[in-house]
Amino acid sequence: MVITLLVAIALPFLMPSQFSPGNGWGVGSVEAILLVAMLVTDPGRIDARSTKVRAIRIAMICVLVIGAAWATIALIVDIVDGGSKTNSAGKLLLAGALVFTYIAIAFAFLYWELDSGGPGRRAHVVVAHPDFAFPQHTSPDLAPPGWRPVFLDYLYLGLTNSIAFSPTDVMPLTRPAKAAMALHSTVALATGALVIARAINVLKQ
Repeated sequence: MVITLLVAIALPFLMPSQFSPGNGWGVGSVEAILLVAMLVTDPGRIDARSTKVRAIRIAMICVLVIGAAWATIALIVDIVDGGSKTNSAGKLLLAGALVFTYIAIAFAFLYWELDSGGPGRRAHVVVAHPDFAFPQHTSPDLAPPGWRPVFLDYLYLGLTNSIAFSPTDVMPLTRPAKAAMALHSTVALATGALVIARAINVLKQ
């Protein structure tokens, strides 16, 4: 989870400056501060059942979502307007890949916190009605006793929903989970379609 956060912190600095608030430094600096705060308040798996720890996690997720939304809108605007940041195949594919990664990571953290009241609750309570049904929930014989999803499971969910634009093996059960996955699929589809269309147009020129 920390490695994924470090990747998310690096993304604003790798993107064109207008793809991130504060030319990359704004979002990246806030994310770095919140990561340090999480590690200090909960130096273990960052799943402590604490109001303070959860508030920091939620703040981090809000910053990630804002950063991903800003980058997505900036990419779409640049593509539609034929801007300088996407006027060559190399620049376009790099920008598209970075934004795609940012979207997947932001939603992975959102799913991680949304499911069953967050990682703190899941670590201490067996939740009878989770927000997401993993294969291990529906087929307990496939997992060891007491199995619980960890961050990597939600990162996988974020990646597959970005690529497939729909649930694969993890099903949303609650309305918030369905709304989050629907929004994620819509953003990923719109961004991917525009990048592909622009790439074809650039290659034809």
